[in-house]
Amino acid sequence: MTTAFAASAREAGDPQLTPPRRGGRRRGWTPYLLLVPGLLWLTLFFIVPLVQLGSASLQSQWPGAPGYYYRDVNVGNYVDALSSYGVHFLRSLAYAGLATVLCFVIAFPLAYAMAFKAGRWRNVMLILVVAPFFTSFILRTIAWRQILADDAPLARTLNALHLLPGGHITETWVAVVAGLTYNFLPFMVLPIYTSLERADPRLLEAGRDLYADRLTTLRTVTIPLAAPGILAGTLLTFIPAAGDYVNAELLGSDTSTKMVGNVINSQFFTVLGGYPTAAALSISLMILILVLVLGYVRRFGTEEVL
Repeated sequence: MTTAFAASAREAGDPQLTPPRRGGRRRGWTPYLLLVPGLLWLTLFFIVPLVQLGSASLQSQWPGAPGYYYRDVNVGNYVDALSSYGVHFLRSLAYAGLATVLCFVIAFPLAYAMAFKAGRWRNVMLILVVAPFFTSFILRTIAWRQILADDAPLARTLNALHLLPGGHITETWVAVVAGLTYNFLPFMVLPIYTSLERADPRLLEAGRDLYADRLTTLRTVTIPLAAPGILAGTLLTFIPAAGDYVNAELLGSDTSTKMVGNVINSQFFTVLGGYPTAAALSISLMILILVLVLGYVRRFGTEEVL
């Protein structure tokens, strides 16, 4: 009887019981066809250059002919690069980590004020946060160098108060970290603001109604609500800061503040026969950042981000 009912339903044209036509299978290819442009873009501009970079990192130089290479599997390039420039790796991670912490300390109160306290000034504050992107990264860094110059008001004031032991701010690690913090601050503000702006203010009111003080409410309610934005902002700040070389080049000294990005830049463009070393440093930096990011996301990640 059930078979007869199903047959009659198919004859009546019930869409739930009528089997799909053969032509309907063509629809299954549509999502894959939409992926083709993106896959081609990633293949041409990410995978192919990455393979070439990895190949260059394993090449060997022709004896007695600087600047000429032959294909090889010379793992010693990595050993030499890491042993010679390991301090630059540590310095880059330290500068990037310190800049990320400073960005968070500055960005969280600003994002909180924009999300809950700004009122009609919210859009104005948001524009002021985004406004630096309308200026070139290099021009912003050069302007920051002028702000920190020895004859600028900031340095003269600190010297007058005897708070500047070296007598100057530029060409020090302080200037490099300050430049990184300034240039990457919007990447921390915007994700945190987005998370807080989507949060329900009634949750904060519920915390206060339960007799929690402001610090407890911040720790148990506000920060967990902002966790996806904090995670995203941390990644968006730390990753480019670790590989940056503009701030160290324009704000730091020639030796004591150089980051790994400066070494890669010099090996590629100024050192004859430095391509394998530069490629090995690039691959090593990429792997190191990937390991740190995966560990960070695994420890502090949220379902919304992952």
